[in-house]
Amino acid sequence: DGMKLVQTRAILNYIATKYNLYGKDAKERALIDMYTEGVADLGEMILLLPLCPPNEKDAKVASIKEKSTNRYLPAFEKVLKSHGQDYLVGNKLSRADIQLVELLYYVEELDPSLLANFPLLKALKTRVSNLPTVKKFLQPGSQRKPPMDAKKLEEAKNIFRIK
Repeated sequence: DGMKLVQTRAILNYIATKYNLYGKDAKERALIDMYTEGVADLGEMILLLPLCPPNEKDAKVASIKEKSTNRYLPAFEKVLKSHGQDYLVGNKLSRADIQLVELLYYVEELDPSLLANFPLLKALKTRVSNLPTVKKFLQPGSQRKPPMDAKKLEEAKNIFRIK
């Protein structure tokens, strides 16, 4: 539509608003923002894991697993359980649900067993993953990128001059 934006969150908020994925009022938007910030916190830990020095990697993975199973995933599971609805906010798909499901894929790629004790999160993941546009995006050959392998990591380190 010609709108020019920078900054990931500004772009996500704009798209979410445009496609009615950002709540019906200020209260819902605040909840969506709160949940997406939690998603971003854990997601950042996982996304930065490949940059961790090899001698620190095992400890970092253990920390991420501990925080996933004892803090983040229980919090999201509790939200779904507390209101008995299919989605995090307003019983309607929102940007928070989509970003949480993306995070759940990252968590599973780290360790598939981490979701074992979170049936409502697994159900949300299935529900969102079966939406036609999401399902298409998750198919092999789509724009979704697999976890970074050693070759891609070295390319990224060279581009950003990371030692």
